[in-house]
Amino acid sequence: MPVVGMVGGGQLARMTAQAAVGLGATFRVLAASEAESAALVTHDVVVGSHLSLPDVAAFAADCDVVTFDHEHVPGAVLASLESSGVLVRPGSAALRHTQDKQAMRDALTSLGVPCPRYAPVSSVADVEAFAGGSWPVVLKAVSGGYDGKGVWVCASPSAAAEVIGHRIAVLAEEFVPFRRELAALVARSPSGQGAAYPVVQTVQVDGICREVIAPAPGLNLELALAASALALRIASALGVVGLLAVELFETPAGGLLVNELAMRPHNSGHWTIDGARTSQFEQHLRAVLDLPLGSPAPSSSFAVMANVLGGTDSDIYDRYIHVMAADPAVKVHFYGKEVRLGRKIGHVTIVGDSGDEVEAVRDRARRAASYLRWGTEDGD
Repeated sequence: MPVVGMVGGGQLARMTAQAAVGLGATFRVLAASEAESAALVTHDVVVGSHLSLPDVAAFAADCDVVTFDHEHVPGAVLASLESSGVLVRPGSAALRHTQDKQAMRDALTSLGVPCPRYAPVSSVADVEAFAGGSWPVVLKAVSGGYDGKGVWVCASPSAAAEVIGHRIAVLAEEFVPFRRELAALVARSPSGQGAAYPVVQTVQVDGICREVIAPAPGLNLELALAASALALRIASALGVVGLLAVELFETPAGGLLVNELAMRPHNSGHWTIDGARTSQFEQHLRAVLDLPLGSPAPSSSFAVMANVLGGTDSDIYDRYIHVMAADPAVKVHFYGKEVRLGRKIGHVTIVGDSGDEVEAVRDRARRAASYLRWGTEDGD
């Protein structure tokens, strides 16, 4: 059976490892330490740095295909692997558009994909010229940002000056007064086969995804199909192999703007473990192995996923028992991570049937996630 190597030992690799078992694929992980989330549950773990070409190359030598649970492997390392004949999926040319926000915006704009207005800036004067008197302005680190890190909403030139003072490459984008945030998750294989999951609504708090509702409530069919078609077109144009998550703004006028891209399993797709015919993790493996893609169809009327963040008490076992007893339909997924305040340590999912109310299920998911975090159902 083929050997899949995933660079990165976080929770995405952990859940991909579980999917690999069912497919019969041999799964290896390059983790920074033996205590990382995926390393705790994976048989074949190599400890090394994703920044080191020797470490990554030695790891890849025993893999049939190499893929990723994050976007932080340097482009030069990826290019070196490819030049030596390693099968890297997605490849360095595609991944560049998740590692460099200006490259992403430039590529999407050239494809005619609707995006927020943007410009590279290197001084406060540049930001003020971009703003044209209209604040706030969003400044984004060109590389390295995730989970809200590397994104600043600046309400004034003085706020922009603080960001510019970090002396990192940044991009200015217009502040979009969106109606809500959506995500379109698709998969593409080397053979060109594509599959699209239902478009979901995501709820972000302080830059961190807190909740996902699948499919997005009240989203008209025409706009949902347009979002999926757009994601598939982007995947094809950029040569993506594996999963592509396209984060979108739904504007008050009913249009769509692309916010971000991710070429890996994504937080917006965690609901698929319990709520779809094929989980995003299995689908990613199928795609990078060039296997026929699985059905992305939901297995229930809808699903709600809520992220579990760390609280102030690391002893969650008693709270875990309470949640399972209080609502047996809740599916709890823990990542084996040390509890730290605000850190993603797991998620809960509840699937709903046609007779269930979406808001009622959302409330149940929120209460379960809150209890696991704080020991009370009415926390945040």
